Amino acid sequence: MTSEAAVSTPSPTSSNSTSPANRDYYWLRSFVAGGVAGCCAKTTIAPLDRVKILLQGQSPHYKHLGVFSTFTAVPKKEGILGLYKGNGAMMVRIFPYGAIQFMAFDKYKKLLSKRIGISRHIHRLMAGSMAGMTAVICTYPLDVVRARLAFQVKGDNRYSGIIDVFRSIYRKEGAFGFYRGLTPTLIGMAPYAGLSFFTFGTLKSLGLKHFPEHLGRPSSDNPDVLILKTHVNLLCGGVAGAFAQTVSYPLDVARRRMQLGTVLPDSDKCGSPIKTLKYVYEKYGIKKGLYRGLSLNYVRCVPSQAMAFTTYEFMKQVLHLN
Repeated sequence: MTSEAAVSTPSPTSSNSTSPANRDYYWLRSFVAGGVAGCCAKTTIAPLDRVKILLQGQSPHYKHLGVFSTFTAVPKKEGILGLYKGNGAMMVRIFPYGAIQFMAFDKYKKLLSKRIGISRHIHRLMAGSMAGMTAVICTYPLDVVRARLAFQVKGDNRYSGIIDVFRSIYRKEGAFGFYRGLTPTLIGMAPYAGLSFFTFGTLKSLGLKHFPEHLGRPSSDNPDVLILKTHVNLLCGGVAGAFAQTVSYPLDVARRRMQLGTVLPDSDKCGSPIKTLKYVYEKYGIKKGLYRGLSLNYVRCVPSQAMAFTTYEFMKQVLHLN
């Protein structure tokens, strides 16, 4: 029985024996599996994401509050659905984002290991970074739209919906407005996605190698493939997400403030990643600026990454990708 890596590819034998049509079908199933995994992960933590954006952007309505007090204040001011504001735009973005990220990781990992000959541990880190940046570039405008919607507070709405945000950004900021904050996003995504996939893949490989009887079980669609048990999968995904977020969080703060653009009164201070990081540090410091909302990010990252990796593993079995 063999064990699979974080995101496995078909064996060379089976891949070579399939027809072009079957290979296309494989990529379609892989795309769907990644998209479903992304949607499940983000819906699980949508309320936490809304609070994080409000804190990172220093919303005047919740500026004086902390993480948990903001979490309780939003439903009182905007209703329970206020915690899901901007989630519709997120779902439009996250399906292709998750699909591209998981599918690209699979492709990059295979390219790096088989054609370039990079070692198994390093190729996970590099493939994860490249996959994350690829997904970001393809879906970034939707992330900007989602951030603008999530930053709105009831009674102080600037936009009526997704289409209105697109029109407003293009009219006031031009095409560049859709890519505000892209640089810090890419810089932050490299260590975040890379460390996330690397940590998950390494923990999974070590677990299946040293404790296969306790941590692993046969895949439902391929008994010859050993996969992690669900609760172990969740744990590995959570640890991977928490570790990756700790490293990249300041860049995430810079990204959000740049994305919000003219919505913020001090948007002129956030013209570039370095300028934004310097301004936030000088005005708010490390704890209340560069790492504001980090405790919430730990809370959201664990279930998000755990759900993403676990759902993808489940979908691979459902769609016979193992």
